[in-house]
Formats: sequence, C-alpha cells, structure tokens
Amino acid sequence: MPEVIFTGPAGRLEGRYQPSKEKSAPIAIILHPHPQFGGTMNNKIVYDLFYMFQKRGFTTLRFNFRGIGRSQGEFDHGVGELSDAAAALDWVQSLHPDSKSCWVAGYSFGAWIGMQLLMRRPEIEGFMSIAPQPNTYDFSFLAPCPSSGLIIHGDADKVAPPKDVQGLVDKLHTQKGITITQKTLPGANHFFSNDAELLLEECADYLDRRLAGELSDPRPKRLR
Repeated sequence: MPEVIFTGPAGRLEGRYQPSKEKSAPIAIILHPHPQFGGTMNNKIVYDLFYMFQKRGFTTLRFNFRGIGRSQGEFDHGVGELSDAAAALDWVQSLHPDSKSCWVAGYSFGAWIGMQLLMRRPEIEGFMSIAPQPNTYDFSFLAPCPSSGLIIHGDADKVAPPKDVQGLVDKLHTQKGITITQKTLPGANHFFSNDAELLLEECADYLDRRLAGELSDPRPKRLR
C-alpha cells in the first residue's frame, strides 16, 4: 500500500493509496474522525473501510486532513478539510481519468465532510456515513441529497444521540430519487468499541448489495 504525498490547498497532504488493476475501476475515498480529538487516517475503522473497498476492486485512498501526521496546514473547522477532501479526489482522478464513478465513506467528523463533498461532486454515486453528528454539525446543505447511501450508527452513541441521527435520516427519506439505508447497531457507542467487526460486516453487506444493483435509484448519475 503506497504512502503518497500530494498537493492540497494548505500544502502537502499525506495519504495511503491503492490503485485498482482496472483502469475504469471506481474510486473510494475514506475520511477520518475529528483531527482535534485524535482522528487520523490510521483510525481502525478508516483502515478497515479502506481494505473493504480495495478488496472489491476499487482504487482507494485515505489521507490525513491538514495538520495531522505529515499533512501541512492547521485545523480549519471543516471548511479547509472539505477543500482537502476535494483536492484528494482531484488527485486520484488525475491518475485515473477512465474512472467514471466514486464513493465516499466518512466516520464521525469525516461523515460530515463526506456528505458535503457529495453535494459538490456529481460523480459520487454512493456514500457511507458512519456515526454522523447532526447534533454538532449542520447537515441542512443536504437539500436535496444527490446520491443513495448508508447511514450507520449505534443506539448507545452519546456523542451523536440516536434521536438526532434519526431526525437526519427521516429528513433524507422524504427526498425522491434516492434510497437512504439506515442501520442501527444495538449497544454500540460512538467508537464502536466492541462492535467494529459488526460495523464492517454491515458496511460490506451494503456495498455488495449496491454493487449488485440493489438499494439505489436506478437512474444513472451524471458524469463529471
């Protein structure tokens, strides 16, 4: 798994990148939790998601937001981190011009950044939001949400209470043309302390079903 350094808006960004053998393979970008609370691209859930996509033939990238590890810059309360994510997608796409579609997966803070990236990039056809925090971050930009995806969280999450996540899901369910799949893991906290394996199984099952043509609106996505 090559270590990579690429140019971001605030300087160099550090990542781990695994290209697919297929030129036209879809791209997956995985976004890590909050930089000021220990979040890095080496978070176990981020790491496991990276390999989940890679095993299914995706060209896969995870990276450190600005100010983390060898990534330059300073924490920017989500604005700069969204620019970092856009730069990361640009970088992968420049290496894989034949790839026509993309997925984004984000955990906690990374889920918020991932959903914002989704709004700006029509080639993103699927998303996974793991333990999003609508009680902390504003998700009102999802109007409308352009892609089908998975929202997965625990019912013992005290950082992102289930009722707040449910409110976000209910709002997205009213939108036409997309399918939002919700999974609530019984007993799981925000960190999936004893439930990381179950979390990965649910994410993998969702991805496999999407790749088989299920759980999404059949209309084709616009290409970039």
